[in-house]
This record gives sequence, C-alpha cells and structure tokens, in this order.
Amino acid sequence: MALDDAAGFAAARHAQPLTADGAGLVAVPQEWRTVGHLYRGIEAGLANLCARYGEDAVFIGPARAQAVTDIFEWPELLAVTGLASAGRAIETIVEQGEGARGDWIRSHFGTFVGILEDLLAVQAADPAFNPARPVEPAFVRLPPGVQAGTVIEDPATAQVADLANGLYELTLQMLSRYYIHHDETAAEFDTLARTAKHLMNWVMRALGPVLTALPVGPSHPGRTAGPTFGIARPATVLLPHQDAAWQIIGERLDALQQACASLGQQAGLGALAPLAGKLQSMSQDISTRGASTGA
Repeated sequence: MALDDAAGFAAARHAQPLTADGAGLVAVPQEWRTVGHLYRGIEAGLANLCARYGEDAVFIGPARAQAVTDIFEWPELLAVTGLASAGRAIETIVEQGEGARGDWIRSHFGTFVGILEDLLAVQAADPAFNPARPVEPAFVRLPPGVQAGTVIEDPATAQVADLANGLYELTLQMLSRYYIHHDETAAEFDTLARTAKHLMNWVMRALGPVLTALPVGPSHPGRTAGPTFGIARPATVLLPHQDAAWQIIGERLDALQQACASLGQQAGLGALAPLAGKLQSMSQDISTRGASTGA
C-alpha cells in the first residue's frame, strides 16, 4: 500500500550520513575498467602493503601451497614468496594476457585479434563459411537474481548441462582445497593437484563438444546449448576439517561418475561413457588419499 510518511519524517530525505575521517577499517569496492587496470592496482597495493608492514608480514601463505611448474607442468608458473616474485607473476599475466606490456601481438589478446582477422578474410572469400556451432549460453535453471535468460527445454541437454556445472563446481572445490589445505601429506597434496588437472583436461574438455552439439529446445530452433559455468554458492566454501573435506570430494566424484555412466547409455550420448571411467579412477585416487597414482 502506498502511504505517505507523517509530517515529521519529511526532514529525513535531507539527512547526510556522518562518516569517519581518514581511512576506514573495512575494505570498500574499487572500480576496475580493464583487467590490466585491475592488475596494476594489485601491483601497487602489494607495494604499499610491503612498505607499510614489510614483506614478511604480507606474504604469509605457506610456500608449499604455491602452484609451481613441478606440480602443474606449465613452465610459466613460479612460486610467489615476496614482492619481487609477485611482480614477475603479474608481469607475466599482463604481458601474456592483455598485451598491455611487451609484445602485444604474441599475447592472448593479439592471438584473438589474429584469429578474427583470419576469419574475416576467409568469410570475405567464402561468405558461407562458418567455423562455429550455433551455441547459445543456456541455463538449466535461472540463478538467483537473474531475471531473464535462455533456459534449456530439452531434458537430455539439461542433464548434460547440469553435469557440466557439477564438474566445474567440483574443480573449484579441488583447487580451493589445494590452495587452502590443512595437514595434507605430500601424497595427498599431489592427489589434489592431479585430480584438478584431470577434471579439466580429461573430463571437462571432452564434455564441451558433447554439450555444444545438443539442442536448447523447441523455442530456440537450430540453437545448441553452451555452458554457463553455474555454481550454487556457497558450495565452493572450503570445509575446514580434512576428513570431511575429502569425504565430500569423494561423494561428489561418485555422484558425477554415476551421472556420466547413466547419460552415456542414452542415444547420442555415448561419448560420455568413457568419462565415467575416468571419474571412477579419480574417485579411487581420492579414497586412497594418494596411496596410488590413479590412471
């Protein structure tokens, strides 16, 4: 019901909040216009913190929690243990990603520009050329706070998209446990890294082509479903107790393996059957806490 305030409340609209002088105790949002701007802000912020408190008080995370080349195999990875190594890591990200520094043509941005130029040249010569599937990002269900979006109507497609979201969520859980671990042994630590890598390289990579070939539904003729990478917050919050965390990871792997095996028996989804075997191998690796290396 629309009701007018009493006369005495008219002054409230003219009130101004009282604010404390100087810097506050609680962080406030900052506006970043580009990814490069964000990383310059991180770089400057780390330098300011080190000047204020010293490096030993800023870089307090355990060195063994660093994702380095020996574990994740990418040669660019280095352990961030101080301001200098943090600066080198940021330099790599900014130079290779946006090309905001260094040779931009060799950066990810420059690579994408080159792909676009090649595509436009080929399409100018052959207007019918289309290298991509007619994919549309589509939800299994609209997330909280999202008022509109494409919702998958085809039941089988919805199940595969749900599987994709579950795998993405579990990958984030694995990485969270890796970076914010508690009392894991060296073997368990390696198992977390190995499982996270295998989820991405063995399962999610193979699932993408399957999902993007499936129809959204009759309301979107000719369109196929693209992943939305949805997660149910706060599902990725780290469990503090080691045994509970590993049990939840194992349960999720088992549930995803069963879903993969069931979907793999449906017509047109046979490519999912081998993924169930890979998930089962990872589940066994988790259950033994790294006592075996898995497949």
